[in-house]
Amino acid sequence: MIKAVVALALTFLFLGCSSKSDEFTNVEAKLSVSKSLNNLKLKDQFEKEHTVSADITKIIFAFSKDGAHVCNDFFVTQTPTYLADNKTVFIADVSAAPSLIRSMFILPGLKDFKHTVLLLDDKAVAAPFRKDMDVEKIIVVSLNAGNITKVETLTTEKELKSTIEAK
Repeated sequence: MIKAVVALALTFLFLGCSSKSDEFTNVEAKLSVSKSLNNLKLKDQFEKEHTVSADITKIIFAFSKDGAHVCNDFFVTQTPTYLADNKTVFIADVSAAPSLIRSMFILPGLKDFKHTVLLLDDKAVAAPFRKDMDVEKIIVVSLNAGNITKVETLTTEKELKSTIEAK
């Protein structure tokens, strides 16, 4: 029964998140080389605020349902500290989902995960991160002291694993 509920929640997880229409067209893109993500603050699936610290070397963004499924399917097979051990943060964009869907299905489903999921849950906050990105793919941002040194797109668990674990 729990698996069915989690599966249903995950199905709704990124309902509508891959929308190509973006009403925030005049925002400045945040995910480009040399930009700073120092002190980025987001809440996780338990509504606890996190600040991305200077020791984080990679941030993984999932803007679409498919990208989020690839990431979460991989992370659930790892230890709960896998992301922290690899100085990596996972951010999921749930901003396109209606607030009722987020509160009734997405957030309860995310709470079943042992790994931390930081959330972009507001369209205005998410827009600068989405700008100029292929939102259908997983975006991995490499950081050095909070500054972006590289932006990559991935599609598979294998690519995700090798990128996270690359030193």
